[in-house]
Formats: sequence, structure tokens, C-alpha cells
Amino acid sequence: MPSPYIEIKPHLASLFKQALTACVPDAGDVSIELDHPRDAAHGDYACSVAMKLAKSLRRNPRELATLIQAALPASALVDKTEIAGAGFINVFLKPAAYQQIVPQIFAQGDAFGNNRIGAGKKVQVEFVSANPTGPLHVGHGRGAAYGASLSNLLAAAGYEVAREYYVNDAGRQMDILALSTWLRYLQLCSLEVAFPANAYQGDYVRDMAQMIHDAHAQRYVHDAAQVFKAVPDFTAAPDAHLDQLIANAKTLLGADYGYVHDLVLTEQLGDCRNDLLEFGVQIDQWFSEKSLYDSGMVQRTLALLEQNGHIYVQDGAKWFRSTHFGDEKDRVVLRENGQYTYFASDIAYHLNKLERGFDWLIDVWGADHHGYIARVMGALKALKLDADKLTVALVQFAVLYRDGQKAAMSTRSGEFVTLRELRREVGNDAARFFYVLRKSDQHLDFDLDLAKSQTSDNPVYYIQYAHARICSVLAQWGGDVAALKDADCTPLTSVYELDLLHRLAEYPGVVETAARDLAPHTLAYALKDIAAALHTYYNAEQFLVDDATTRHARLALITATRHALRQGLHLLGVSCPDKM
Repeated sequence: MPSPYIEIKPHLASLFKQALTACVPDAGDVSIELDHPRDAAHGDYACSVAMKLAKSLRRNPRELATLIQAALPASALVDKTEIAGAGFINVFLKPAAYQQIVPQIFAQGDAFGNNRIGAGKKVQVEFVSANPTGPLHVGHGRGAAYGASLSNLLAAAGYEVAREYYVNDAGRQMDILALSTWLRYLQLCSLEVAFPANAYQGDYVRDMAQMIHDAHAQRYVHDAAQVFKAVPDFTAAPDAHLDQLIANAKTLLGADYGYVHDLVLTEQLGDCRNDLLEFGVQIDQWFSEKSLYDSGMVQRTLALLEQNGHIYVQDGAKWFRSTHFGDEKDRVVLRENGQYTYFASDIAYHLNKLERGFDWLIDVWGADHHGYIARVMGALKALKLDADKLTVALVQFAVLYRDGQKAAMSTRSGEFVTLRELRREVGNDAARFFYVLRKSDQHLDFDLDLAKSQTSDNPVYYIQYAHARICSVLAQWGGDVAALKDADCTPLTSVYELDLLHRLAEYPGVVETAARDLAPHTLAYALKDIAAALHTYYNAEQFLVDDATTRHARLALITATRHALRQGLHLLGVSCPDKM
């Protein structure tokens, strides 16, 4: 029966706490920080507590470090300690400290790497939330991969996670899409109508127009002169040109306008759902912006802001005093024509989120929305809500490269490269992994050639190949993998084995840090390191040796490694093929 698992860092922190109590009783409640030295020759961990205390205690840090070192209790995990530099205490661990991770992985199974820092708190992650006015493009893809991976990490960290997509199904953009589709429909019906340059140009608009024509023939045809009645010149006033066309469409179509509007919304939202589903992105709730108006939530929210003294009227419009909360200027929430702004519904949406009982809100926004943060935070404060419950994670755009050159991101008609096109070219696994390879608020250069390559330079291939190699060895062995849980791991002492064990022991901490920092890229890099250690070990040692104890120890180690790779790739939404 394996000995109880001892978590290394908490164990070492406890040893230092005991030493301080014994030799420096007046040290107070000081935090013990343990870091990995850059040079492995300096040990497994380095503690700087002596230097941290030296000034307040008026002691020489090296002398203080020597006292602490001498007072450290004996431990089955610690081989030796050394004083270095200005007063670091370097800790060298015994192989047993890392060998114990193998039976622990077998014991924990699918729970390996999970933690409870979330303590069951309810967190909502709202991500993608692209206007349903066309296919998702490669920019949306990065937000989708980041939000999905982050949600998985938070769930692994003990949070109760709700994944949400905010559907902008109300307002001007949906009207523009409905108008664009109707104008294309009129063209199919042989009417000579000019198509505005600021309408939606994509082929998907023509496809929806064809659907209407196939189902209803000439039913929605109106005279071109009536369609363009009182429409301002496009060159002089492009926005007014479009708005008058929308108004004419609503008048001419009457109740039938709702059919066109609902059709284009249903088609584009359905396409988005399917795209995300195929991408392995789970959405628990598709929240309708329109529902905020239908329920009176927007009106109630603005009434609360007025009641709290944060709304004023100017030029017939209602303004929110966002400058009182750090914004660069005040913001309109109700226009002089009686139409609410997007900001008004966004405020109501965040109030709705908090009223649903979430402890923490995480909004995943494109980096171009950075300026929006202050006004939303300000609105929550104006509503007398806890703005600290909202965290905004920014996602930078991804730039595609092919043959070392920046690839075209859009066609001549203005259509961006779609997420679906990217997935078809490089595959879901590469897309999911490459999207989270860098910190979300940093620019991402997406190398299409690298993502498709089957070489060690391709990180996702490199990690999956490590997993497949392990499967191949275990298949060649042909034994009972479950029985390896009782393997004696003491033979695992080579530099390759200790390196791999070290990586596995660090894995749970990586998952915790990635969840705490909202940083899936740290997990991606840790998986690369585990894979590198496995490949190095594979090339240096034989696993199926004659000695049964050594053989089972090595097989147990690579089985534990396979489990960590599976767990990590699952959190990032990447598959684990057994053969490659």
C-alpha cells in the first residue's frame, strides 16, 4: 500500500514555519514563498524568508538564514539544504518526493490536477457574443477557444461554471441584416434596386434571400420607388441612407418584416451554434438582448440610475454620468428619438447577471473594447452593486501567416476568413491549441503551415505524439495497466525520470495558477514541457526491460504521464489520439 501523498510545497512551507517559530519567535505571521531556482544546481526550491525578515528584525540575512536552516525539522522528502547568495535557503529534495506523484495520479484518476480554490462559487463566463449578423471569423475563434478553455479550468478549480453567449438580437445591426437580405431578395425578383455599400455584403446574405424566394416567390415584392422613397443620397449621408431604407422596409412589409428579421436571426444564430459545437465549445445559456426589453429590464435599470442621481437630460437625450466613475466622457443611454443605446442594454444585462446570483462575472471581450470597461464598471457602482465581482478578460486579434507572409484576413467584399474555414484547413485540435498558446491580451501570430505540419515544431502534434508513443509502449507490453498503481517507484532515479516526475508533480499547481490568473496559455506551455520530458526519456531509456520491478516502475511513470497529458489536453479542448 503506497504511503499517503505529501504535497511538496505546503509540506516545505510548514517546515519553514516550524523553524521560524523555533528560532525567530518574534518573526510574526510571515508568508513563506518557495520558488524554483533557474539553475537546477541550486536545488529544487529556494526560500527567501530570511531576506524578507532581515530588515524588520535588524539581522544579517545570511546569519538569519543559517539559524532557520539549522532549525528545519527533518523530512522524508528533503535531502539537504544550502545557504546561497544574500540569504537564500536552497532545498534539495530526495527522489521519493517526486516518485510519490505516480501512485497519487493513479489514485486520483480523472480528478488529478483538480483543486478547490473555487469552493463551489458560481461564476459566469460570457464569451464570443458576436452579433448574429454573419459567420464567426478567426477573431471570434480566439475568444471562443480562450473562453472555453478558461471555463474548463475554472470548473477544474472547483467553481460552478455557467458558460453564456449574449445574443445581440435587438437593435440596428439586425435591422441592417434583415434589410440586406430583403434587398437581395428584391434583386432575385428582378427589381433594379441599388445595394448600399454599408449593408452586409456576404454570400450568406444572398443564400438567405434565395431561401425566402424559394419559399415565398414574389410575396414580399414592393415597388422600387417605394423602397427608396425619401432615402437620402448615399454619398452625402450613408448612415441616414441605410436608416431610411430600414424604416421603409418596416412600413412596406408591415407584419412580414418580423418574418424576414426572425429568419435571418435564426439562420445566423443556428450557423453560429453549429460552428461552436463543431469546435468543441459548450454554451450553457444563449441570452437574448431582446428579452431585456421585453421584460422591462432596461427600463427598470435606467429608472434605478435616475433614482440614484446618475442620469441627466441634454438635447432631448438621457445621459449616464460615467465621467464620475473614471470614464473619459458621459454616455447616452436613451437617444432623443426614444431609442435605447447598446450601452443601456449592456448595463441592464450586467444587473441581470448579478440578480441571477453569480458570485463572479467574467466577460471575455475583444481588445478593441478596452475603453468600455470603465463605463460598465461605473454603471455597476452607480447601481450600488459590487463592481469587483466583474472581471473583463481582453482577447487580442489573431493574425494568420502562410509561407512566412501575413495571409489575407478578408476578401474584396469585406468578408473575413471564417472560423469554419480555418478549422477545415488546420483541424480543430491545432486551432484550439494555437489560439491559447499566448496570453490572451497579446497579439497572436497564427502560423497556418506550422499548425498543419506533423513535426516536433508543431506543439499540438508534439504533445499528441507523446501520448501516442506511450499508448504504443503499453500496447506492446500488453499487461494490465490498472495493476501498475501498486508498482514500486523507487527505481525511478535517472535524470530523465526525475525530470519527468518533477513536471508531473508541478502539474496540479499549473492548473491552479492557470485558473487563478485566467491564463490557459500557462497550461499549454506546461503540457509542452511534459511532452518534451517524455520524448527525451523515450529516446534515452528502454521501458520493456527484463527486470520486472524496473519495468513496472517505468510503465507506471509513463502511464501517469499519459493521464496528465489527457487531462491537460481535455481542459484545452484538444483530442488525444492513441495512434499517429
